[in-house]
Amino acid sequence: MSTAGDSRHPHDWHDTVDRHPTALCKQVAVIGAGSYGTALAIHCARAGHPTSIWCRSPEVAEEINTRHTNSKRLPGHECPASLRATTELVPLVSEASLVLLVVPSGHTASTVKQCIAHLPSDAILVCCAKGISTDTMQTMDEVLLQAVPPAQHSQLAYLSGPSFAAEVAEGKPTGLTIAARVESVAHQVQAWMSAANLRCYRTTDVVGLELGGALKNVIAIGCGMCDGKGYGANGRAMIITRGLYEMTRLAVAKGANPLTLAGLGGMGDLVLTCTGDASRNR
Repeated sequence: MSTAGDSRHPHDWHDTVDRHPTALCKQVAVIGAGSYGTALAIHCARAGHPTSIWCRSPEVAEEINTRHTNSKRLPGHECPASLRATTELVPLVSEASLVLLVVPSGHTASTVKQCIAHLPSDAILVCCAKGISTDTMQTMDEVLLQAVPPAQHSQLAYLSGPSFAAEVAEGKPTGLTIAARVESVAHQVQAWMSAANLRCYRTTDVVGLELGGALKNVIAIGCGMCDGKGYGANGRAMIITRGLYEMTRLAVAKGANPLTLAGLGGMGDLVLTCTGDASRNR
């Protein structure tokens, strides 16, 4: 905890983790400077990893590099001075060991195709977008399996869980789940991303984590309608509970483990999105 005269962020508990230099990621590349991408970049930089973030806008990149803020997407939060921003995507990923893909789901495939040929063969690509393609009805996992060469499929991972960007940036306690078909890949991402204030769990159930993160938005819209009509807490609780049941049935039909939907990437994300005032879908 911070003490009087301490310049650290009030919730900056990263330094309570005894992270040996050999345990640090060589280079973290965050693709996407929206609110969540910026928040994850802030988290990684505070955790001690050399971190850079790709911005589509030169103005946003300049602001992050000079003023250490992203006032357009994450106002009121300071970026660590060590965080570097760039508009050059290929040089960014060519030196990365961990790539966090944090672009809107509709741009996932096109963004990956721009840079995948330049990604080191041992680098791990983590998709942080949640959603289902409206054109193909594919999850982000299915989209990436088509966009990424088969030789690199084993290096794909997915991040999901109840995590509002502002609270991640503030360093408030947060739990996330990392999914990868290769458990050692999930374990490595878990080790790099975890800190005292952000705990990562891991699973090999990619299908369950992906569907949990996407389907909860539909239930959250229903909760918003319920609140708007003044149906009260009883109605909201019914929608959340029965919504989780329907989410689980669909996920299991697609091959998921039902326990995944009972975890952070299912029930956790559902509760936050259906009840949090910062939710975009409620």
